[in-house]
Amino acid sequence: MSDRLYYADPSLAFFEAHVSDVREVSRSGGRSLWQIALDRSAFYPTSGGQPHDTGMLTATSSGGALLEAPILAVDEDDQGEVWHTTPKPLLAGTAVRGYVDWSRRRDHMQQHSGQHLLSAVLYRQLGALTVSFHLGEMTSTIDLAREGISLEELERVEDAVNEIIAEDRAVTMRTIPRDEAEMLLAAGTLHKLPEREGAIRLIEIDEIDLNACGGTHVQATGQIGGLLIRGTERMRQGLRVEFVCGVRAAVAARQDLATLTRAAGALSVGRSQVPEAVERLLAEGKAANKARQKLTEELAVYHASRLILEHPIEEGRRVVRQTFTDHDAAYLKLLASRLTASAPQTCALLAATQEEPARVVVAASPDLKIDCGTLLREALAAYGLRGGGSPGMAQGQIPNAQLDALFAGIEGRFNQA
Repeated sequence: MSDRLYYADPSLAFFEAHVSDVREVSRSGGRSLWQIALDRSAFYPTSGGQPHDTGMLTATSSGGALLEAPILAVDEDDQGEVWHTTPKPLLAGTAVRGYVDWSRRRDHMQQHSGQHLLSAVLYRQLGALTVSFHLGEMTSTIDLAREGISLEELERVEDAVNEIIAEDRAVTMRTIPRDEAEMLLAAGTLHKLPEREGAIRLIEIDEIDLNACGGTHVQATGQIGGLLIRGTERMRQGLRVEFVCGVRAAVAARQDLATLTRAAGALSVGRSQVPEAVERLLAEGKAANKARQKLTEELAVYHASRLILEHPIEEGRRVVRQTFTDHDAAYLKLLASRLTASAPQTCALLAATQEEPARVVVAASPDLKIDCGTLLREALAAYGLRGGGSPGMAQGQIPNAQLDALFAGIEGRFNQA
């Protein structure tokens, strides 16, 4: 198996090695993906919530040409071998130079070490135990065995983490036998251990945290570069905390500032006045919606009165059949309700054709004893469609081209009732 160079030196970004094995893992469109095993590697494989490294392997051909094999992914198999995925195969025995994408590695080190520190402070201050960690492309998260954390508690934790980062405390790594690690676990010095057998690698933040971990980490807390908590989310079995560290924290702060500046410009206020301006807009919008609803109801009452005058009772009932291109289904329901409530012996067949299919509302005043839900459901079933509602009012949808036929059939059923 590969000698994992990142264990001894996580900051190593260049190394030399030999190809020990190669295998084809996929072929599509005449192109293959290969996996290469090396006798020694500084590329970190996906593991423990931390994503894999990327980078490049280079070799020199027998003719002196430079061969380049981009490393797209790095994985560990069940036997512990590390495989480097690349579109360019290299023969077993080939001498190679490896170049780790340092910006990606540094980012992962900052996030992972920041997670250890954040989890340690959360446990020290709030007794909140971290049960899982995920390092994402944009942000990272930890899941806590705790139902909730107040904003004040989060701010206190964030301040404490950044104070420790500023102290530039040492972050060290060592490997101990499994039985010694179990003793530390029993003493409470360690909170958990991986299930695998063999030696255990420990990451220690000076006087703050001791954890079993196989990931890559900074050499001192100052290299984390600052931590910013982005928010929390309730999960089924606890609380998820989202955070960013280092360069990510600076990028997130920059983006937040740009967003706040744009919002302030749109609202014509200073950045510090944005919350008050948004609250004012929300209050004004709520008041406007209330006024609009009142006007809509008044319009429906007036509209219903006009339709009642335009449609006199014939043969013991009034049938109001109308199609609208400028009203939606919500208004049709309101209008139908006002029609059947304000005049007896009234049936309403209303349709909104703003969209395709048309929205249909069928209603009847209580004195007619017509079950509109059953009536519309049976009428739409003839077209292979569904709809229904209560005896007093029902709704459904039908293509505009079939609307007239539907209404004619329902109106005939009204006359038979």
